This record gives sequence, C-alpha cells and structure tokens, in this order.
Amino acid sequence: MFHSLWQTLNKEISGAAATHSVAEIARYHRIQASPGYRRAAEWVHERLAQAGLDVRILSYPADPAAANWSDCGFQEWEGRAATLHLIEPAAEARKLADMRDITLHLIPRSLSFDGEAEVVVLEKGEKPEEYEGRDVRGKVVLARGQVQRVHDLAVVRRGAVGVIYDGMTESDPVRPFWSLADAVQYTSFWWQGRTPQGFGFALTPRQGERLRRLASEHTLRVRAHVDARLYNGAFEVVEATIPGATDEEIVLVAHLCHPQPSANDNASGAAALLEIARALQSLISRGELARPKRTLRFLWVPEMTGSFAYLASHADRIPRMVAGLNLDMVGQDQEQCGSSLLLESPPGALANFTAVLLSALRERLLSEVKGLGNSGGYPLFRTADVPFGAGSDHYIFSDPTVGVPMPMLIQWPDRFYHTSADTPDRTDPRMMERVGLLAAAYACWLAQAGEKEAHWLAHEMSAHFRREAIAVAQGAVTRADEEGAEGREGLRELVEYHIARQQAALQTVRRLAAVDVQPIAARDAAFARAEAASAAELLPDVPLPLPPEVEGANLIPVRRFRGPTQYGDSVGRLDEAGRDRWWDLQQRIGKVSFNLPVLAEYWADGRRTIAEIAALVRQETGHEATALLTEYFSNLADLGLLEVRQEAGE
Repeated sequence: MFHSLWQTLNKEISGAAATHSVAEIARYHRIQASPGYRRAAEWVHERLAQAGLDVRILSYPADPAAANWSDCGFQEWEGRAATLHLIEPAAEARKLADMRDITLHLIPRSLSFDGEAEVVVLEKGEKPEEYEGRDVRGKVVLARGQVQRVHDLAVVRRGAVGVIYDGMTESDPVRPFWSLADAVQYTSFWWQGRTPQGFGFALTPRQGERLRRLASEHTLRVRAHVDARLYNGAFEVVEATIPGATDEEIVLVAHLCHPQPSANDNASGAAALLEIARALQSLISRGELARPKRTLRFLWVPEMTGSFAYLASHADRIPRMVAGLNLDMVGQDQEQCGSSLLLESPPGALANFTAVLLSALRERLLSEVKGLGNSGGYPLFRTADVPFGAGSDHYIFSDPTVGVPMPMLIQWPDRFYHTSADTPDRTDPRMMERVGLLAAAYACWLAQAGEKEAHWLAHEMSAHFRREAIAVAQGAVTRADEEGAEGREGLRELVEYHIARQQAALQTVRRLAAVDVQPIAARDAAFARAEAASAAELLPDVPLPLPPEVEGANLIPVRRFRGPTQYGDSVGRLDEAGRDRWWDLQQRIGKVSFNLPVLAEYWADGRRTIAEIAALVRQETGHEATALLTEYFSNLADLGLLEVRQEAGE
C-alpha cells in the first residue's frame, strides 16, 4: 500500500533544497502584517509559480476594525531603525542594542521615540506591589516579566515611556535560564483593545545582569531612538493548489511569520511545505503520480491570524476539507536543539482518523535501520505520539465548530525556540527530508484514498485502540496504590470515555468511503470492556469521588463565534481591576495546563453544562478543573464572547 508511493516520493523530495529555503525565508523580518512578512510571502509565491503550481497571494486588512470570527484585527507595523545606548554612568557608556545587529532587539509593534530616560530596575515587574514606592513616570522600566503585563503596569498605568526586557524563558531540561546568556528572547507588544503607546527593547540575559549590577551603585540613564510606524495595512496568505477530480480537499498548513531569523520556528515548516508542494506538482506533471482524487491545498499563513482570516473568508469551503496537517518547527537538528519529532493528535472533542494514519505512516516508512538479527526496524531519531496541545494553527482547524481534522508535526522542546539563536544552522537537511516525505505520503494517501484504503484504516485504528485499551487498564492497576488513583468505577468511566472517542473516530473514516465501521466499533468496545473488567479485579471497589460543588457549574456555555475564542481585544478594554483579575486567572490556569480553556471550549456544544465539560476535560487530561473552568466561562460571558444559560427545567 505504501512502498511504491514511498519510493516515488523518495526520488523527488530534497531535504537539502528545503534547508536552502529555510535560509532564504530566515532573511526576512516576518512580523505578522509587516513589509518583511510581505516580502517573504512574495518569495514563496515566486518559487511556487516557478514550480508550476496554481498559486495566488490573498490579502486581508490589517485594521483594528476588521475581525474574523472572534479574532479582532490589528494594524500593520514597520520597524525601520532602533538603537539603545547607556549614557549614565558615563564611565560605562556604550551601545546596548541596535536593530541592525539583531532585529529582535526592538520589541515588535514599538512606537517611534527619540530621547533620554532614567532606568528603573525591577525583578519581573508583573505584580503591582513591585511598583510601590517606585516612580516610573517618564522613565524606562527594566524587567524580566511577561512584556505585555509589564507594559500594562508600567507604561499604561504609571506613565513609563518604555520597557527594557532582559528575560529568557526557561525550558527544562534543554534550556535553563543562563544557558542562552547571549541570545535575545522574542517577545512582542499586542495592541488589541488598547491605545498603542511606548516602545520596548529586548536585551540578552548577560546584558541585563550587567545593568542590574550597575544599578545597585549608580543611576542608569539611556538614550533610545526608534523609527517605527503603525498604520492600517494588510497581511497575506499564500495559497497553492494541485487540483483534484472531486471538490473534496486535503489541506496542509505552515505559518510563515516570526522575526528574523526564526529558522526552525517556522521557516522550517514553511520551507518543508514549499518542497512538498513543488515535489508533488513535479511528480504529477511527469505522470509518476496520478492526478489526485481530492484537491491538495497548501497554505502559508501568519500564525493564527491567517488561519482565522482564510477560514472565515472561505466558510463555504470548510465542509469539503476532509483532513489536514500542520507543519510547525519541523526541521531541528535534534542534537543541537534537544528536540524530538512529535506527532500531535487532534483533540478528544474532534476524534478522527488522522493521528492513527500519520503514526502508521511514520512506523512503516521511517524505520531507518534493522535490528541485530536483520529483522524489525526503528528510526535513528527521537520521535513520539503526543496528545493535543494547541498553540499553533491546527487548533483553529481542529475546533469542532470548524471541524477539519488536523494533527501537527512539531519538534519539541527546542533549546533555541523564540530567540535570536534560532538560526538556519540549527536545522538538519536529513530531518527536513524525513518530515517532507512523511507529510507528502500522508497528503497523497488521503488525496487518493477510496474503499480499500478506508477498510485498512478502520482496522489500523482498531489495532491502535486495542493497544491503548490495554495500556489504560494496566495503567490503572499500576497506579492502584497512589493517592487519587482510579477504583473500579473510575476505570470503567475512563474506558467508556475512550470507547466513545473510538466510535466517533471510526465514523470519520466514512469521509474517505462509505464503509461499514459498526462491526469494528462493537468489537473494539467489547474488547476494551473486557480488559477493564479483568483489571478491575485488582482494583479497590471504592465509589467514584463526588464532583466538586462549584457555584455556576450547572450553567450551559453557548459559544457566539466559530473557532476558538480570541479574547485579547476584549481583555484590553477592561479596567485595571478587570485586567488584574484576568491576569490572575491565566496564571492559575497555567499552573495546571494552558490547554484547559481550549479543550473546554471544544466540548462546549450548547447542551453540556460546565460540570459536564469539566468531567470530559478530566478524562482527556487527568486534571480536575471545574472551579477554574467555571470562572473562565464566567469571564468570557462577562466579556460578551459567549452566553451562559440555565439547564433545561431550572
């Protein structure tokens, strides 16, 4: 089924060529809605046109008045020049930052400024109490905290003129704080719901530490020059197609944006997608691959923003999108970056066939060597299947209100993620080739799949589910002596959740062909229940813990918008107390999992209560978060982003 396809693709796809494209794309300062992003989009368009694809650039307004579903617009930005000099103490005077050296020195969406200011040094600058007794009006704040929060507290509320950021996000175990002492962290201002004001520079941790030591003995003063502008403009989506025989589509997506160089994130995904599109067009043109049954559509977007805009403007096309794939941060040299190639599944609320297909292709096609006995096989790189994690464009397509099944290929963690050290030399041509081959095989297989392929896939899903059912049951036995472990009823409830997800996933195979999956679903359910019953004999017969009683958890959230809720504009319009409450809620959610609100929204179908949604999220993630999710939905309702209704009969 796969061997001849693999051989054909292997002759055409070039990891070296894709890596050259990474270097080309990385030359551009690709801030969403900016001249640099536009030039990158034009470069991609030119290469696709040269390859003979049907390609066009779609333009959307970069304007606060423009909105796509709940995603509010923002202005185009151009940063033309920026320097920051330390001028006092005079004995330590020197240049601290120059956008010509490292573009990330200037925080994107900064406004123009030319003048001098005293520097007030804070630790993180994220809590109001850090500012007590500190006069920051007319001054610049040096802080390591989240820039948007520091800007709110220092510039918006207390009159500072700008921010200097010297933080570096830790990512254990590959990136402890001081491991990138001489790199600059990527951070950004976002003005949704706010009047733009102020400027910002990002320094390396080493520079920041030196300034902090100086500030313990001296008053610091800097001279800042920023030449930048915000204006109503546009942002672009590059769209290429290989037409199929039907009106159904397979959609492949990569985000083209991010500051210069941002090689792995995500010039690598954009370059891999470019090579895949070029290779498939070439093979089909030469007759080495058949013309696909389903159209292959390729999208290069500014992350999130572009997917919202494209889907909102092509809503009539969404029902024809059978499946997709998101390529994000795929090209890492794993030894340099500390990363693993991850196959991220769609969420439980949109159970479907795509993750099993992608995993099966990887197992069969990326086994690079045989064992000592010349049998079996395994890859020579790190790879894993992982649950849904949001954070990229697939989370918009995978929202059940959109309903396009879309797993993601991504490498994580990455030692150089979102820093000036994410340079083209961190990519690996062999890895680019592996990902290109895997993604191309996935797209081609889906574009041609019919009844035979659908039958195979349903049985592959059954085999995968049975392995999972065994793991779930045995996992409960292993955890039996741990606090909070499942008893017999808890295991039965968990297994029923997995059965329901498997039955929903099997139904999606019918998008490929009208096959009867009910016998497979019935056999899988019986198998899983038998495994649970066997394991239950080793578990304590304890009652299920009662769900927490949370005021408001019996309300039903009703979504007002298609796609995930974007709340930046609404939160930006809150008063200070409201913004503080929202910040506090986000911090508490983050200590559990930033995925919780996204997954909860996915389960919000206008019929389930918050308590029922929280129970499903608990089965999906293992986290009990009824109180947090009740508070979250209440906040969204207060912002006007959804409605909450009483249960029927109340």
